[in-house]
Amino acid sequence: MNVICLEEAAFYELIETVVKKLQEKKVKEDLWVSGTEVMRLLRIKSKTTLQKLRDTGQIRYSQYGVKIILYEKASVLEFLERHACETF
Repeated sequence: MNVICLEEAAFYELIETVVKKLQEKKVKEDLWVSGTEVMRLLRIKSKTTLQKLRDTGQIRYSQYGVKIILYEKASVLEFLERHACETF
C-alpha cells in the first residue's frame, strides 16, 4: 500500500478540481417521467386520480402508442407549487 502526503493547500485544490469536474459531467434530470414517478411525487395511490389530473389539464402529458404516457416533470412540480399553502 502506498501513502500519499499532500500539503493542506494542495489537498483543497485537488478537492475543488474534483468538484468542478463532477459538476461539468452532472447528468440533467429527466424532463418527462412515468405515471409511477408522478404518483410518487404527488403521494397518490390511485391511477384514477392521476387520470383526472391529466383529463382536466392540470398536468401536461405526452402519449404515444396506446398505453405509453409520460408526464412533464416541471408541470407536476408547478402543480404542487400552485397548491402550496403559505405559512403564517
